Amino acid sequence: MNKVMLIGNVGKDPDVRYYDQDQAVAQVSLATTERGYTLQNGTQVPDHTDWHNVIFYRGLAKVVEKYVRKGDKIYVEGRIRYRAYDDKRGMRRMITEIYAENMELLSPRKPAEGNPQPSQTTAANVSNSDMPPF
Repeated sequence: MNKVMLIGNVGKDPDVRYYDQDQAVAQVSLATTERGYTLQNGTQVPDHTDWHNVIFYRGLAKVVEKYVRKGDKIYVEGRIRYRAYDDKRGMRRMITEIYAENMELLSPRKPAEGNPQPSQTTAANVSNSDMPPF
C-alpha cells in the first residue's frame, strides 16, 4: 500500500458532491512546493511546485466543505491511487489521486470569517476509516 503525507496549499475551494443518503465526496487541488536553492558553484535551482488531486470521503469531506478554502495550508495523510480513463476524443489518460485518510488544518482562522474555527484536534481526529474498498 502506498501511503503519502503531504503539506501544501489548497489551489481552489473544495468541489463537494453528495450521494446516497447524505454521503459526501470532496475534491481539492493541493500544491506542494520544493524550495529552490543555490549550488556551491552559484547556479540557482528554482522552486518546484507539484499539484495533487486529493479526494476526501464522508465525514472528512464534510469537514473539508465546512472549513477548507482556497489558499489554506493543510496536512493530509492518505493512499496514492492511479487510474485510467478515456477522454472525449477516446485517448487513454492516466490520473493520480490521493485518497485522504486524515487531514489537519494548518492555517489559522480569523474570528471575523463566516465559518467558526474548529480546534485542530477536531479536524485532525476526523478520519476516513470507513472509506469505500478499492
